[in-house]
Amino acid sequence: MDLPNGSSEAPFSFSMLVNDKRYRGYTFQFIALLLLIFAMAYLGWNLTQNLAAKGLNISYQFLRVPAGYDINQRLIEYTSQSTHLRASIVGVLNTLLIAFLGCIMATVIGVFAGILRLSNNWIVAKLMAIYVEIFRNVPVLIWILIISGIFIVALPQPRSFRGENPEATMLWDAFAFTGRGIYAPKPLFNEGSSFVIVAFLLSLAAIFAYRRYAREKLYSEGVLLPTRWPSIALFFVPTVVVFFIAGSPIGVEYPELKGFNFKGGIWARGSLIALWFALSIYTGAFIAENVRAGIQAISKGQTEAAAALGMRPNFVMNLVVLPQALRVIIPPLISQYLNLTKNSSLAIAVGYMDITGTLGGITLNQTGRAIEAVLLLMLFYLIISLSISAVMNVYNNSVKIKER
Repeated sequence: MDLPNGSSEAPFSFSMLVNDKRYRGYTFQFIALLLLIFAMAYLGWNLTQNLAAKGLNISYQFLRVPAGYDINQRLIEYTSQSTHLRASIVGVLNTLLIAFLGCIMATVIGVFAGILRLSNNWIVAKLMAIYVEIFRNVPVLIWILIISGIFIVALPQPRSFRGENPEATMLWDAFAFTGRGIYAPKPLFNEGSSFVIVAFLLSLAAIFAYRRYAREKLYSEGVLLPTRWPSIALFFVPTVVVFFIAGSPIGVEYPELKGFNFKGGIWARGSLIALWFALSIYTGAFIAENVRAGIQAISKGQTEAAAALGMRPNFVMNLVVLPQALRVIIPPLISQYLNLTKNSSLAIAVGYMDITGTLGGITLNQTGRAIEAVLLLMLFYLIISLSISAVMNVYNNSVKIKER
C-alpha cells in the first residue's frame, strides 16, 4: 500500500538502537564485541603483570640464537648452527608437507572407499565397512606407531642391497624401499628448465579448462565429448615438445648404494612415509563415510533417469551423482582436512620433526620460553586452519546450487 503524500519515516534517534528491530541486532553485536575486546585486553594485561612480578617478560629474541640441534628431514638448508627461527621454518615446511600429501592421499582413499561401500558386491562392500570401522575406532596415534613398526620390520635395510646376489633389489634401478626410508630419483633443473615448468603448468590449466568445457557441453546440449585421451595428450605433448626444444634442460640423479647407505636422489625418511600413510588411511576412513552419506543423499531417481538415457554406470557416478553429492560432502570434508593437519602434531612419536617437534619441543625446552613458543604454535595452526577453510569454502561456493 502506498504511503500518503508527504509522509516520511521517523527521524533517527538513539532510542531506536534498542527499540527498533532494524538496529537492535547491530547494537547487541557491537556491545558483545566491546566486551570481548575488554576481556582479551584484561587477560593480556593480567598476564604481563604476573610475568613482571616474577621478573619475566615476553620476548622473541631467542629466535635469533643458534639452535644447536639437527633436524633429520628438511626441505631447505639447515645446520645445527642455524637459528631457532630457521629451525621453526623447517618445522613449518615439514608440517605443510605432511598436511598436503596427507590431504591428497586421504581424499583418494576416502572417495574410493566411500564408493565401494555402496557396491553391489557384498564382499567388497563389507571389506570397506570393516576398514572404515577399524580405522575410525582406534586412536590415530596407535595407527602411527603400528604402521611405523611395520615399515621398519617389513622393509629391508640398505645392506640387503649389497653383494652379487642381494636379498633386495631396486625397483627399475631407480627406487629403493628400505627400513630407513624410500630413495627416489631427484630432478636436476638446469638452464631453460623454467620453460618446461611453465609448459607443464599451462597443460594442467588446459586439461581443467577442456574438462569443464566438456561438462558444460554435456549439460547444456547433451553432447558427450571424449575426455580421457585429450587429457592425456594435453598432459604429455606440450611438456615433451618444449622439453626437447629447450635442449632437455631437466636431468635426473639416481640414488646409488655407496658404503652402508644410499647416496644421491631424494630421501624420504621412514618416519615421513609412516606418518603420511597413517594419517591418510585414518582420515580416509572418515572421508569415506562423508562420501557414502553424500551419495546416498542423492535421489535414486537421478541414477535411474541417467541409466534410462543409456549412460554407463561410471558415467552416471562421475557426471550425475558425484557433482551433486559434492554439495553434501565438501562441508564435512573441510573438517577432516583440518583434523589431519592438527593430527600431524603427533609426528614426534615417530621422530618426524614438524613445527611441534622443533618450536614446541626442542626449542621450547632449550630456551624455556614456553609462553612465546606456545603462542607461535597457536598462531601457526590458526592461520593454517583458516587458510584451508577459506580455500575449501571458495570451492564449496562454486559447486553449490545457484539460486535466482
